[in-house]
Amino acid sequence: MAKNEEKKLGVALAGLGTYSCDELGPALTQTKHCYLAGIITDEASKANEWKEKYQLDEKNIYTYDNMDNIADNKDIDIVYIVLPVYLHKEFTCRAAKAGKHVICEKPMAMNVQQCMEMIKMCNDQNVKLSIGYHLHFEPFNLEMMRLGQKEIYGKVLNIEAQNGFVYKDDEDTWRLDKEKAGGGSLMHMGIYTIQAARYVTGEEPIFVTARGEKTRPQLFKEVDETAYFKLEFPGGATAECVSSYNKDMNFLKVKAEKGWFELTSAYRYKNMKGETIEGPMNFDPNVNQQALQMDDFALCIKENKTSRVSGEEGLRDMKVIEAVYKSIVSGKKQAIDGTL
Repeated sequence: MAKNEEKKLGVALAGLGTYSCDELGPALTQTKHCYLAGIITDEASKANEWKEKYQLDEKNIYTYDNMDNIADNKDIDIVYIVLPVYLHKEFTCRAAKAGKHVICEKPMAMNVQQCMEMIKMCNDQNVKLSIGYHLHFEPFNLEMMRLGQKEIYGKVLNIEAQNGFVYKDDEDTWRLDKEKAGGGSLMHMGIYTIQAARYVTGEEPIFVTARGEKTRPQLFKEVDETAYFKLEFPGGATAECVSSYNKDMNFLKVKAEKGWFELTSAYRYKNMKGETIEGPMNFDPNVNQQALQMDDFALCIKENKTSRVSGEEGLRDMKVIEAVYKSIVSGKKQAIDGTL
């Protein structure tokens, strides 16, 4: 047992885009319970670069066509899906069929149905599934969860959560293609605000009223630019949320019966900043969120526990997202399906 506890689990990254290059790869040099064992990519130049940089074994380098052979590779325990959203379901299911545990980036999938199929596949193959919600391992956001759910300042009354950036006109990426991204700012940036509202209250929203806005329709022909939406929770709290590809925003503010608490830098990978009615939050603003996230999943596998950011967590967010889009189209309040 002692030897098993000491063994680091091998992680293979599927997709070597910016997030893998800038965050996940470096994070896996700092993890205690897992390490970078392999990669899955169709770009030979990237494969060679990663092989040299991280001293990877040639047998642990796969293409998208031959990744199913990973089933025979004992070096790899976890496959981390870091691909465009439309590929999440396919590659999660392929990894699960190969007998590997899976971390899938957010948003989990294109729609609720795909999320459910991914969860079922992982359950059927007896592998664990986790979604890349790194903020569940970040101390400032963990404090917001505690303050809200434990009602440290009384019952939560209202939440303001905004997240966005200004998309460059010449930035031609898959995120502007609805068939690949599933949607625009709501899927990409708004999911953080939905998460924040849910984990501050500890409740699932039951209604949403939403509207969309486009100031650059030529760029955002297929996907949403800015979404404004109000979530209503069963305990009476409301959350006013905004996601945008045309506004720089990054905060989470909470009003409660006996005070307030907020993050003025809320959803970033570092440089977090928070305050309560009593003064500044004093936590490390630059912990490696991704390292903590991946280590936690490795421990869940070793100890046979369910991840705090399981597939069901991704499914819950997708149910909210689908309801937001329906409300934008109808212009009316939309009920949110709370069943799993």
